[in-house]
Amino acid sequence: MSARKAGKITASPTSQASRAGRRTAAGAALVVAALVSTAACGGGGGGKDGKGGGKAAGFNAGINKVASPSDKKGGELKFIGTQDADSWDPQRGYYGFMWDFARYYTRTLVTPKPAPGAQSVDVVADMATDTGKLSDDKKTYTFTLRDGLTWEDGQPVTSKQIKYGIERTWATDKISGGPQWLMQVLDPERSYKGPYKDDTPDKLGLKAIETPDDRTIVFHLPKPNGDFLQMLAIPAAAPVRPDKDTAEKYGLKPFSNGPYKFVSYTANKGLELVRNDKWNRDSDPVRKALPDKISLRLTSNADDMDKKLIAGEYDVDINATGMGSAGRQKALQSSRGNIDNPQTGFIRFAAFPKSVAPFDNEHCRKAVIYASDHTSIQTARGGPEAGGDIGTSMLPPSVKGYDPGYDPFKLKQGKPDEAKAKEELKACGKPDGFRTTIAVRNNKPQEIATAESMQAALKKVGIDAQIDPYDGAQSTGIIGAPKNVKAKGYGILVFGWGADFPSGQGFLQPLADGRFIQESGNQNFPELDDPAINKLFDDAIAETDPDKAGKLYQEANKKVTEGAWYMPFTYEKNIIWRSSRLTNAYTSDAYNGRYDYASLGVVR
Repeated sequence: MSARKAGKITASPTSQASRAGRRTAAGAALVVAALVSTAACGGGGGGKDGKGGGKAAGFNAGINKVASPSDKKGGELKFIGTQDADSWDPQRGYYGFMWDFARYYTRTLVTPKPAPGAQSVDVVADMATDTGKLSDDKKTYTFTLRDGLTWEDGQPVTSKQIKYGIERTWATDKISGGPQWLMQVLDPERSYKGPYKDDTPDKLGLKAIETPDDRTIVFHLPKPNGDFLQMLAIPAAAPVRPDKDTAEKYGLKPFSNGPYKFVSYTANKGLELVRNDKWNRDSDPVRKALPDKISLRLTSNADDMDKKLIAGEYDVDINATGMGSAGRQKALQSSRGNIDNPQTGFIRFAAFPKSVAPFDNEHCRKAVIYASDHTSIQTARGGPEAGGDIGTSMLPPSVKGYDPGYDPFKLKQGKPDEAKAKEELKACGKPDGFRTTIAVRNNKPQEIATAESMQAALKKVGIDAQIDPYDGAQSTGIIGAPKNVKAKGYGILVFGWGADFPSGQGFLQPLADGRFIQESGNQNFPELDDPAINKLFDDAIAETDPDKAGKLYQEANKKVTEGAWYMPFTYEKNIIWRSSRLTNAYTSDAYNGRYDYASLGVVR
């Protein structure tokens, strides 16, 4: 996922917009020992929080299990955050927390399974009666809609409205910014121009989707894609009713077909949802819809947000980018039973663009990997708990194909291997080292600390690495523009990445497939274009068996990792707050370690 998705905000435009750069290396390191002690003690603690009761479920009580299970309805679920959505429009939103939150007011044919951890990567039926009928050639999916699907005014949801909503993805001139997976898969030639330029009477001219009746929808793919159901689980596949479509303004008040509807929204201030009394519970096997009201307050002060969470004024940080260093320390000391420490599905890494000498030589790339101090980098990113485990390859634990024993450069040992680094320098014709530049976002203290760690270690083998902090808000046009990267001499790019959906296609392909190289907004940072790797992606995508596809992605990962195109830093983890009032709280791999928002309830 792009950094955007991280906000999905990720390192791409998913990326965690992310991760608001609040966690300094020094502050993060201070809490590592306390967290380890907490875990060793079983993470007890808790007590009632000061606003509304409830008891803390315990440290990591929401990891791979449900913290405080309950079916009790009522009360107000209070979100707080430092980052507004890029858009609340289902076809435009790309931030990860938006995809999670959008299920309150949008539904899709299928959706991530409402279950903890890795179970959530499977998709289950939502508006459809099942996960679809697949043709023998694996290119045609047919879905039947459930009975009782309604909009907030009581009118029925139809297959044509689902098609229309999906078609909006093509209207990049009016509602740009959202994911384009469905457009890439259904219309790779981009022959359709979107509903606003559609000259058919009903504005349903996309030939790849048929709606033979109001309860049937058929998708025709030009070629098989084993992740197509994952793409249909993204909010971009949600219906939009044409008579309620306000184009660019739709995100200000989307028309609901879920259990909640918008009452108010003020950009960068907050929003409020209340129950949609036209929602039919019998038509929805996924959403618990427990709270009576859901609110979000947005603030620019991250430290104050953490204080308010700890005080019990709010229930959960909607962005889920991790508590700041001061908040972590206080939470660990006084309320450790309210903390979860999930894997996020993100990898933080360095990329080596081959257009910038001497990184066109794999031995020079390997010299940097061997010379770096991976324990120091992990500490700079927050330590094992606040930052994550040392990464060993370019697939995260949440994606099929990940192999926990695979460590070709022996990075888990943590220490630099200066002897190997010097061997690689000789092999690349630079026995005395070389000069290069590390590019980092200036609004990401962890990235700056990471670069400083690399700089110190590389100097010991003769590699002189200068650090160039750039405007993090402009990353798409700076490190996402290969011409600029070459002109600036950026030999090492520090960044991060999370998947739009948990597969090798969703995670690794944008980073390593040569056909994904772009002039701007590029995410294949090394500009890697290897026909063997590209073919592995094609073969894996065509495979509808996830386990078989995972084996192919594993092979692609080996070629990318062993070619030293990237140096993984950490498989990122966060420390997130779970209010004592929260019920049914569990982290979801499908949502990059965030809580499954649609399942949450509160103690009244």
